[in-house]
Amino acid sequence: MPLKITPLTGSIGASVEGLHLREDLDEATLTTLREAFLEYCMLVFRGQHLEPPAHAEFARHWGEPVVTAMLDQLPGAPGVVQITDVKKETTATEAWHYDATFEAVPPKISILSAVTIPVGGDTLWSNQYLAFERLSPDLRRVLETLRVRFRGIRLGRMMGIPEAEQPQAVHPLVRTHPETGRQALYVGHLENSCIEGWTKEESDPLMEFLYTQSVTPDNVYRHSWQPGDLVMWDNRCTMHYAVHDYGDQPRALNRITLHGEVPA
Repeated sequence: MPLKITPLTGSIGASVEGLHLREDLDEATLTTLREAFLEYCMLVFRGQHLEPPAHAEFARHWGEPVVTAMLDQLPGAPGVVQITDVKKETTATEAWHYDATFEAVPPKISILSAVTIPVGGDTLWSNQYLAFERLSPDLRRVLETLRVRFRGIRLGRMMGIPEAEQPQAVHPLVRTHPETGRQALYVGHLENSCIEGWTKEESDPLMEFLYTQSVTPDNVYRHSWQPGDLVMWDNRCTMHYAVHDYGDQPRALNRITLHGEVPA
């Protein structure tokens, strides 16, 4: 089958067919994928069944792997983290979020490979370019002047990390993508974020408004996982949400994140 790229919604995501990612990819194919990735913010590859070494090899076409603070990589698989045995009561990911906003240099790309999939356990993504562009011009100008302090509270709690050891960082509320030049709304869960220099009481109403309007149904793609799926997304312009509706069923996905840039 020839390479085929098909949009998944009117706002975010595209499926890619006609490739086996464990095989060598020529430069023309990689160029096509990179262009599609920047246009659609995320790509979905079905039926890949990549083992950790092949997963890591594909990721190296896109950048340098980096392991998020408070997470551990798989033995013998540098850069690969397995997301498994997540409990609903303590999960950090059943909320809209960017990956690792609490780090000074958040990852630019995340790549998930589905290993064990339950009934349920979908993941959703939002287009944060559109979330920003749909705001009024006057509000956009105000937001461009603000910065947000992000804390690793939810992930730290899930991983049993004491609050004093949980990382934090300050980033622009509106970040400019270094490759596309487009601006994206850079927000997070209220528990993890506060506008710098504002009290929580002052910050929360505005952050709640921005957070909520980012994830309206017309700005979201919902992915129903199948074993062997590989999904990659641009962590500079998308948020995501992992639905925990599968009880005690096993669910395991391998993840690689790639070294990014200081948000600006």
